[in-house]
Amino acid sequence: MDPVTTTYRTPRSPEPQASPPKPRLIATDLDGTLLRNDKTVSARTIAALTAAEDAGIEVFFVTGRPARWMDVVAAHTARHGVAICANGAAVYDLHRDLLLAAYPLAVRDALSVVAELRAAAPGTAFAVERTRGFHYEPGYTAFFAEPDSVSAPIEELLAWATDQPVLKLLAKHPTADPDAFLATARRAAGGHAEFTRSSPSALLEISGAGVSKATTLARCCAERGISADEVVAFGDMPNDLAMLSWAGTSYAVANAHPDVLAATTHRTAANDDDGVALAIERVIAGG
Repeated sequence: MDPVTTTYRTPRSPEPQASPPKPRLIATDLDGTLLRNDKTVSARTIAALTAAEDAGIEVFFVTGRPARWMDVVAAHTARHGVAICANGAAVYDLHRDLLLAAYPLAVRDALSVVAELRAAAPGTAFAVERTRGFHYEPGYTAFFAEPDSVSAPIEELLAWATDQPVLKLLAKHPTADPDAFLATARRAAGGHAEFTRSSPSALLEISGAGVSKATTLARCCAERGISADEVVAFGDMPNDLAMLSWAGTSYAVANAHPDVLAATTHRTAANDDDGVALAIERVIAGG
């Protein structure tokens, strides 16, 4: 019998995989993400932010907060001092207390949102965040009202201080489920503005159409020649989703909203357990 011969082919080598680009920018939310529940920044987190900058990685705070509430992190706003506030509606130089850019909600759109949301969710009360202050309706429970805050019907508030752009309209409902309220608002008035939320209560944050943490972060990165693939982002609530989806690498802290956990590629520990710091340490180490 003739010997059986078998032809063996040398396996093809797998195509080399391109290494992910080295991170050049870290973008992190504050409340529920970087900050602990007592609104402090831990020593470990401060050390991690400093180490990132020492490694040549810029750090951007990207938050729903107005600039005047950034004092808790003002000393740690990176060497450039730039922060994206009000869910992308404003860019501030916190070192100089200077508004660098604003992407406001037009008053006509705000009035349309008010009318349509009142019809869709009776009992909704409104407040407005302008570049230099916060004002609210009498029916809006304002836990963070300030000495110069004005209380009046929202139509009056929107007609007043027109030299100050509207960064956010806020809508609060006393009994609605937060996620259901968000869905209702988007159906009713989504053609006029962007709706999101970051509070555990039925409190919506309403920005100009096309304005989000992602759009403004993308602008800031483009100015610096940084691509999305070079950005690592951290968040915990629905107002972070656009940013997390845009960034090349996204992390949800363990305490994040279910939608954020589902949308992100990586997990880290909860905000009270220094989750952002842990992840930054790994990023710097190349892990």
